[in-house]
Amino acid sequence: MSDLHIRCAGLIDIDPVLRFWREAAEGTSISDDHDGVARLISRDPGALLLAERDGLLAGTVIAGFDGWRCSAYRLAVHPDCRRQGIATALMEAAEQRFVSLGGRRVDAMVLEANERAHHTWAAGGYHREDHWRRWVKPLTD
Repeated sequence: MSDLHIRCAGLIDIDPVLRFWREAAEGTSISDDHDGVARLISRDPGALLLAERDGLLAGTVIAGFDGWRCSAYRLAVHPDCRRQGIATALMEAAEQRFVSLGGRRVDAMVLEANERAHHTWAAGGYHREDHWRRWVKPLTD
């Protein structure tokens, strides 16, 4: 993985990241637009981690920390780059970030139907907590 470079996203990366998610990520979010990602980067400049190989985007993860909880979202690896340790490297970078900020536990948002992701997170030492359910309410139309 020495040719893999992990860095924090900047505002210039928003459009490439959105294109990448359309190709590599499962599902969509109400925040998957330019303004949503810009708010993330502006509020927490270290949260969106990008993995690049040869100058090309190979993977992403959002490693958000609100002072209380560490949350991982949008772990995505380009289909041509899967099974090469990129997800593991991104998860390790996210965990390092959380530890440096004083985090104690990571909650990962994983789509129920995304079996491939279940295996990835489990391989990273994460386990499913069936007694929790996510409740959501959109604040905009």
